[in-house]
Amino acid sequence: MSAPLILAIDTTGEVGSIALVRGQEVIGEIVIESADGFAHVLFQQIERLLRTHEIAMNQIDAFASASGPGSFTGVRVGLTAAKGLAEATGRKVVAVSNLQALASCGTHALRATVIDARRGEIYGAVYDSDLRLVREEVVVNFEEWLASLPAGDLEFVTCNFAVEDAGGRPVLQASRALAGAIGRIAALRFAQGLAEDPAAIDANYVRRSDAELFWREPV
Repeated sequence: MSAPLILAIDTTGEVGSIALVRGQEVIGEIVIESADGFAHVLFQQIERLLRTHEIAMNQIDAFASASGPGSFTGVRVGLTAAKGLAEATGRKVVAVSNLQALASCGTHALRATVIDARRGEIYGAVYDSDLRLVREEVVVNFEEWLASLPAGDLEFVTCNFAVEDAGGRPVLQASRALAGAIGRIAALRFAQGLAEDPAAIDANYVRRSDAELFWREPV
């Protein structure tokens, strides 16, 4: 049986990406930069990627998307695209946390993954080398999170945050293009029968959207 072919999407940050992944091999990846967001350029970039590698949409075994945390609008754009393509082709979807995707780039026993959440906060989590959660995903002040990290062979993995107080522990600046990493994780889950129906997929915001933060019940 051939390795599954995954189309992976990440539109959760300032830099987006899409990738074609067969098993654990990234066969093509495109970085997307768009100051106006990704909704109006995403599908033309997907068409470009498929055309370059002479792959038809119906050859894709499953779709994957970054589920967050990240930009509220960006998370929705990527998930909606993956779910829509899956619905149209009768395929399933794998939603992958950006923090777990970052952890897959690490090399140490423990990977403290961190993404800039703005407002003086970070999204953070700790994964082990099997990409299992050791510390849950949170949004918190960096110093507070730093004090909660476990002892051991730990490295920081990030793509957009300057870790200035690593306490002597290594810091890996991963690529901002995470679609390839997302696709590799998705391929493993697909092979394990863990892909889901599009309707079952939801976002992983960790923090509520600005609209929710500033909304108040009428009095």
